[in-house]
Amino acid sequence: MKTALITGVTGQDGSYLAEFLLDKGYKVYGLRRRTSTPNYENVQHIKDRIEWLSGDLTDLASLIEAVRTSQPDEVYNLAAQSYVAASWPQPLATGQMTALSVTNMLEAVRIMKPDTKFYQASSSEMFGKVVETPQKETTPFYPRSPYGVAKLYGHWITVNYRESFNMFACSGILFNHESPRRGIEFVTRKVTDAVARIKLGLQNELRMGNLDSLRDWGFAGDYVKAMWLMLQQEEPDDFVISTGEMHTVKELLEVAFSYVGLNYEDYVVIDQAFVRPAEVDLLLGDCTKAKEKLGWELEVGFKELIHMMVDADLKRILAEKKSSFI
Repeated sequence: MKTALITGVTGQDGSYLAEFLLDKGYKVYGLRRRTSTPNYENVQHIKDRIEWLSGDLTDLASLIEAVRTSQPDEVYNLAAQSYVAASWPQPLATGQMTALSVTNMLEAVRIMKPDTKFYQASSSEMFGKVVETPQKETTPFYPRSPYGVAKLYGHWITVNYRESFNMFACSGILFNHESPRRGIEFVTRKVTDAVARIKLGLQNELRMGNLDSLRDWGFAGDYVKAMWLMLQQEEPDDFVISTGEMHTVKELLEVAFSYVGLNYEDYVVIDQAFVRPAEVDLLLGDCTKAKEKLGWELEVGFKELIHMMVDADLKRILAEKKSSFI
């Protein structure tokens, strides 16, 4: 039986990855912070199948103990301050949680079990002000947010440990990936939650920023399979994971609102408060390398993804309404 240690296991990606690995017969350890009250909503259905360890990504000693206890064959480092907008008001916290924490995790593995295969969650936000389209593994980086800068550090320190210590360490440069488990602060979930509330008469408008931003949106459940495939290779390498399709925020609104028979223009209000200080206008990934070398394929398309998220939010809000009357 293989063993995996996942940081960020209660998040969107961590929960889908834990499900995937458990189905493959892995023993899964999940790292949770000692000082917080974890939100188990995403993993409630598999909570009892995960071995829980206490640790903090800013505390090397706790990570060394987590690796010593779990003796993992694979480590998936998914935990971070992952909300781009929050990285401007919280640049130092973002640097600690999203950048320096990667070094701590790599050090823990190097010290305790250097033969462990290590996956780092890199991000398309590292491309930022893109210098070529589509973006691939060799595209130069130009991050446009403290989050993107922090992710870039995590990416390059992973490369450095691979080359300096001969560790099996690789990064997945994941483009935007969404699901019903996405945090409510992210634009896709913000939209689908609002659509459900407006449809049910609980909300009258939706305030948005730049509707012309272009993104490459995929399904998180598909993307965690690519993470696993990277660690099954003979040699470590970095891969862009994306759909190769680009959609505007406006298209996102059209798909979500029309799914429930509404016109987004009747409800959306442009609010400058939601415009980023330095905007990333266009992200489009070229995942040819992942398809050819990993054999990775997408299963869920853009419209199917948004419809799935709207359905989930409608179901959740209706359940909340029903419980409030009990």
